[in-house]
Amino acid sequence: MWEARSSSFWRAIFAEFFGTLIYVLFGLGASLRSIMGPLNILQVALAFGLVAATMVQSIGHVSGAHINPAVTVAFLLSAQLSIFRAVFYVAAQVLGGVAGAAVLYGITPVAMRGNLALNTIHPSVNVSQATVVEIFLTLQFVLCIFATYDERHDGRMGSVALAVGLSLTLGHLFGMHYTGVGMNPARSFAPAIITRNFVNHWVFWVGPVIGGVLGGFLYDFILCPRRRGISERLSILKGEHQIETRAPPEPPGEPVELTTQAL
Repeated sequence: MWEARSSSFWRAIFAEFFGTLIYVLFGLGASLRSIMGPLNILQVALAFGLVAATMVQSIGHVSGAHINPAVTVAFLLSAQLSIFRAVFYVAAQVLGGVAGAAVLYGITPVAMRGNLALNTIHPSVNVSQATVVEIFLTLQFVLCIFATYDERHDGRMGSVALAVGLSLTLGHLFGMHYTGVGMNPARSFAPAIITRNFVNHWVFWVGPVIGGVLGGFLYDFILCPRRRGISERLSILKGEHQIETRAPPEPPGEPVELTTQAL
C-alpha cells in the first residue's frame, strides 16, 4: 500500500487518535454530573459541539477530522477513502477514545464518576426506538459533514468547523432525553469499557453506523451525486487510486497586491 509509505498517512492516523482523545476527554468531562446540582443539557450539547468544532479547525487539514467510526464508514462506502485507511482510522479513533476516557477517569473524583457512561436509554424508550433515534441523530450529522467538507463548494459554505459543531450540538439537544446521545461509537465504547457497562451497548454502534451510511448515501448519491464509475470507486477502495484526504475546504482568499512605498 502506497499510503503506508507516506508520512502524511501516519500523521493522519495520529491526528485521528489525538482528536478522538480530546473529543472524549472534554465532551464527557463537561457531561459529568456535578455534585452541586443536576446535569445541564445545554452545557453538554455545547461542550460536544465546541470540542468537535475545535478539532475540525485543528486537525481537519491533517486527517479530515473524522474522529468518529460512523463518519469514517460513511466516507468508505461512498468511496472517498481506501479500506486500508478506514481500518486504521477506526482503530485510532477507538484507541483515542479509550485513552481520553481513561484520563478523565483518572483525574475525576470518585463521587463524580457515576455518570461517566453517559449513554443511558430512558426507561420509557425501548431499544428499537433508541436505535431509530441514534440513526436520525447521526444521519443529520454526517449529512452536514458531507455537505460542508465537499470540495466542490469551493469554500462558499461559510465556516466548516462552526457548521459541524452546531450539527453535533443540535443532535445532543434533541437526543439527550432519549438515549443520552451516542452519534459516535468510539465515544460510546470508551466509557463503556472503562466502567465495564455494556448494557444495550450495541445500540450505540448499530444506530450511528446505519445513520452515518444513510447520511452519506443521501448526499453523495441523491442530493449531490459524484460522477464516478464503479471501476474508479473500486480502485479508490483498494488504494490503487490516490486521492487527497477529505479535509474541510478553505474559503478562497483575496489576491494580495504587493506594493512598495515611494522614496
